[in-house]
Amino acid sequence: MRHPLAPLLAAWLCGHGLTSAAQAVCTSDAAPQPAALFERFTGASCEDCWRDPTTPAPGPRALLLDWIVPGPQGDAAPLSAAALPEAAERLQALGRARPEGSDIHTAPVEPVGPGRLRVAQGPPLSDYLGTVASLARSPAARAQQQGPWTLVLVLVQAVPAGTEGTPVARNLVRNVLQLSWDQRNERPPKEPNRWAELRPMRMPDGAAPASLSVAGWLQDAQGRVVAAAQSHCRAGD
Repeated sequence: MRHPLAPLLAAWLCGHGLTSAAQAVCTSDAAPQPAALFERFTGASCEDCWRDPTTPAPGPRALLLDWIVPGPQGDAAPLSAAALPEAAERLQALGRARPEGSDIHTAPVEPVGPGRLRVAQGPPLSDYLGTVASLARSPAARAQQQGPWTLVLVLVQAVPAGTEGTPVARNLVRNVLQLSWDQRNERPPKEPNRWAELRPMRMPDGAAPASLSVAGWLQDAQGRVVAAAQSHCRAGD
């Protein structure tokens, strides 16, 4: 079902150029495509895991995501406020058990055909951020494969080291959208080689909008990550 704020967000995004690299506000345009997906899963009951100074960190070319996984304590768990059911669903999709403590999964980004993924975000509107994901494909890539692909969009909150009880910097997943992309997502008639999606994503209660960004990846039917991106805001845009 289409969200009632979608028309307003669409009008803002289009009117302020978030579909244009030259007028971008918060986009993935200036950043190289991540070379890997680096996911850290922390059980909601394991506050010591969140406070662990030896928590592994990825290299500079990885897309870092921190997931808080719900556990048997429910809302009584120390980290329950940031726990997401989608974290458990992500683990299940990866064939991994829910950790009592923490777990790490890494996957290379294998750009084998679909094109370059682009993500962007608008300003907060009510309790939502407008997000855009698009995929520009060359004619060769378009002829090679039509999908379907799975697009995963995540709203992430930057938690700097030394804040919120964590000694390491975190990229905390706060909201998730998962969509199927195939030729039906193509945008005719002006952009026949581009797929695009515009969706509002609800911001977490109490989060500063300036700490939020949108990230995402595209995976094939075998679960291979074939494209990834994260938005970055630049002063003066």
